[in-house]
Amino acid sequence: MSRKYFGTDGVRGYVGNSVIQPEFVMKLGFAAGRILIRQETNHRPAVIIGKDTRVSGYLLEAALTAGFTAAGVDVRLTGPIPTPAIAYLTRALRLDAGVMISASHNPFHDNGIKFFAEGGVKLSDEIEAAIEQRIDEPFKTVAATEYGRAKRIDGATDRYIEFCKSTFPNEMSLFGLKIVVDCANGAAYHAAPAVFHELGAEVIAIANTPNGFNINEKCGATYTRTLQAAVLQNDSDYGIALDGDGDRLMMVDKNGRLYDGDSLIYVIAKARHLSGSLKGGVVGTVMTNMAMENCLQEQGIAFERAKVGDRYVLEKLHDKNWQVGGEASGHILCLDKHNTGDGIISALQVLASLNILNKDLSTVMNDWQPYPQKMINVRIEKGQDWQTVSADALKEAEDALSGGKGRVVLRASGTEPVVRVMVEAQQMAWAEKYAQNIAQAIQA
Repeated sequence: MSRKYFGTDGVRGYVGNSVIQPEFVMKLGFAAGRILIRQETNHRPAVIIGKDTRVSGYLLEAALTAGFTAAGVDVRLTGPIPTPAIAYLTRALRLDAGVMISASHNPFHDNGIKFFAEGGVKLSDEIEAAIEQRIDEPFKTVAATEYGRAKRIDGATDRYIEFCKSTFPNEMSLFGLKIVVDCANGAAYHAAPAVFHELGAEVIAIANTPNGFNINEKCGATYTRTLQAAVLQNDSDYGIALDGDGDRLMMVDKNGRLYDGDSLIYVIAKARHLSGSLKGGVVGTVMTNMAMENCLQEQGIAFERAKVGDRYVLEKLHDKNWQVGGEASGHILCLDKHNTGDGIISALQVLASLNILNKDLSTVMNDWQPYPQKMINVRIEKGQDWQTVSADALKEAEDALSGGKGRVVLRASGTEPVVRVMVEAQQMAWAEKYAQNIAQAIQA
């Protein structure tokens, strides 16, 4: 479905130079509010609005609140809080929708609006389409007697902390572990250290002093060198890195070795398979490393691929009635614990899995080593028929890498005029050779 404003996860852009500016955001809140009013005829709808630590959050929070209240919708404001906390609170407080103001792992000058429907689930395509259509209609507030009210709610972060702790097995604790927690100067700077500390770990919190501008700046899940250095410096057992809105996870072991989403999903799946609690199989994406897929299948664990994006992983999990999946980027889903990706809860599931396996991260990950990957971004002109010109080079690569030796992924970017050429193979020389061949064919 073609969208004018919504991407795969809400609306996002550079603040002030895109749709992310006060007038549009107010119209967005008003449009979403009117759609809620249309759906809820037996009571006044109410939404909860959270934000990360970007300085623009104040501006956009006020604009959204104006839009919703002008539409006749009540608003609950939490202040800085992780995205998965908004999904949880939408469900726990029996609200009609949740909204998160965040651009996730992007720099501070970007921001975005993410929506959750009743129950804390992602909006359907139909609801997004209805909101987009309503945005472009004339803006007119409801009668003054029907205006919504806004208020700040106390204890939202505390409720979320208790929810996260409840997903960790009661018979386990984190006593004896020293953990460095990198909060990315983002939305989880209060909640994340508290969760691991209250479960018994000695916690060293870093990147936990947000100032509105330093979110994701040389820290967090997209820049792990700071965490790796802190783990070694503090002689810690593990490092946990979240991103700016708290839904991604990367981990580091005591030797400073980094583990991405693929590795962490494997640990969770292996432990659940061993304990008999893995429901079905695992969902990854077209970018999930082939070595992981092969290792899972050797152990009798089914594996399916979805398009890139946690939205599509979630859809595939629901279709298969499975529970575990995610992306190498660190979006990890454990649907028996939460209905959206959650960095804190994912880390707790990894730590619980290591307890079940009675091994540390490095030992478990001796099961497989990632195949080398070569990625080339090839710029294309609008309307360029890159599929046809690359067909021969693609077939040559696929024939050479058949039989489990590797694979090729070609996909057009949804945000840039580029084709992403990814070749994965047992040997780096093969990956580089065939990626270059395909890229040159497209460029020619």
